[in-house]
Amino acid sequence: MTYVVTDACILCKYTDCVEVCPVDCFYEGENFLAIKPDECIDCGVCEPECPVDAIKPDTEDPDGKWTELNARLSEMWPNITRAKPALPDADNYAEVDGKLDKLSEAPGTGDE
Repeated sequence: MTYVVTDACILCKYTDCVEVCPVDCFYEGENFLAIKPDECIDCGVCEPECPVDAIKPDTEDPDGKWTELNARLSEMWPNITRAKPALPDADNYAEVDGKLDKLSEAPGTGDE
């Protein structure tokens, strides 16, 4: 099992989860975070840190869509290990469902 970031993160990008990860398996896009499945040790400490409940075990991803997306994007984006402010409109999007069409595949800045 691994954990994956789902569409609740899109346009919010709260980073509370990245600081608690013991193996630094989070990667940052412009408006989304991804977990690299091959690096995740399935500890689960990140899941309760997410204020929008965007992190789920891959067992809750029956078709593998989010697992595949996290794997692909984490190969393209920079690593992030330190928290930073959420996106400016994060609170407005926190309760919005079905945001996949708003996902940007552009990289974030990582830990710069």
